[in-house]
Amino acid sequence: MTDPRPFPLEPVPIHVPDAVLDDLRARLALTRPPLDEGNEDWSYGVPASYLGDLVAYWRDGYDWRRAEAALNAYDHHRVEVDGVPVHFLRRAGRGPRPVPLILTHGWPWTFWHWAKVIDPLADPAAYGGDPADAFDVIVPSLPGFGFPGPLTGFPDVNFWKVSDLWHTLMTETLGYAKYAAGGCDIGGVVTSQLGHKYADELYGIHIGSGLPLDFFSGPRAWDFARNRPLTDDQPADVRARVAELDRRSASHLAVHMLDGATLAHGLSDSPAGLLAWLLERWAAWSDDGGDVESVFSRDDLLTHATIYWVNNSIGTSMRYYANANRHPWTPAHDRTPVVEAPVGVTLVTYENPPGVHTADERVRAFTSGPQGAWFHHVNVRAHDHGGHFIPWENPDAWVDDLRRTFRGRRP
Repeated sequence: MTDPRPFPLEPVPIHVPDAVLDDLRARLALTRPPLDEGNEDWSYGVPASYLGDLVAYWRDGYDWRRAEAALNAYDHHRVEVDGVPVHFLRRAGRGPRPVPLILTHGWPWTFWHWAKVIDPLADPAAYGGDPADAFDVIVPSLPGFGFPGPLTGFPDVNFWKVSDLWHTLMTETLGYAKYAAGGCDIGGVVTSQLGHKYADELYGIHIGSGLPLDFFSGPRAWDFARNRPLTDDQPADVRARVAELDRRSASHLAVHMLDGATLAHGLSDSPAGLLAWLLERWAAWSDDGGDVESVFSRDDLLTHATIYWVNNSIGTSMRYYANANRHPWTPAHDRTPVVEAPVGVTLVTYENPPGVHTADERVRAFTSGPQGAWFHHVNVRAHDHGGHFIPWENPDAWVDDLRRTFRGRRP
């Protein structure tokens, strides 16, 4: 059974003009690589040799039209929400009473990073599940991250402002009286803000990582180690883990918060440069064992990169970080837990903090620690497989965890 209500918007398929793709190929053909000796192991960043091969494939082998057809297997919609143009994908739920569910991505994600979980969530019976677990799945692009095009008129965009847009989209534009929400990375804090500010209008939320809503606040928010020094009296494994996590994220947070516009000049002009900046994060943040193509095929990598490129969205996507710091989160209420809606959390051991080693330890550390105290958590699980892009890397775990969060909380 599908939702009997007519959907209020007509689909608008994605179509990138030929001229935009021709310009992309021309720029790729003129790529000038840097000198990059002794970097075959990626220890200095993305190697010119690997990137050169990928750029050549992007220019001569990759087929955007084939990717576009896969995207257009779903309904896409475009609408203005409080004056902000919004794109979202929808898959209608198939079940007795599908619950509306909005899924929000992060950086350097696109809406397509949810591709592997959309159908199982919308039509569980087709994947061996219970049709009573069906969701009416809404997957928007964060404004300024891709379609429907470059974001203008919203220079102070950040996560908590987007959560207000999403609530308006779901309740006013689409007419849902109550809904569910899920998200990872920036999408995780967007979703947590929904669970904080609009708890009474949510069935609950399901997130990855479980960052506190004030994560980006403070005078040194770009310091991933939170000013924690490395000292000789710390266990060796703790010191090594702090250094490892800093290496993964320090340049990312510092540049995006402090100097994103400067970097965007180069990345908006050079598709090879854009690809390198995105690729380093996809490689370092995924649980890929040193082989990014074990997680993302070449076509996958280039589909996500092309979504950024054709929409000239890298500058506005990076601005979320600076604006989360410049326009700090302030609570809508002073009750505890801060996020009052029922919260499910999916964690992975690849992102374990220093001193935490197993999945069970990760769950205990979260539920008994200061992070967990922020949330009305009802379902916290950790997995040994998967990295930062959990719904892409371990979709079965994400789907199962999310379903568990909402069982018993449906109408």
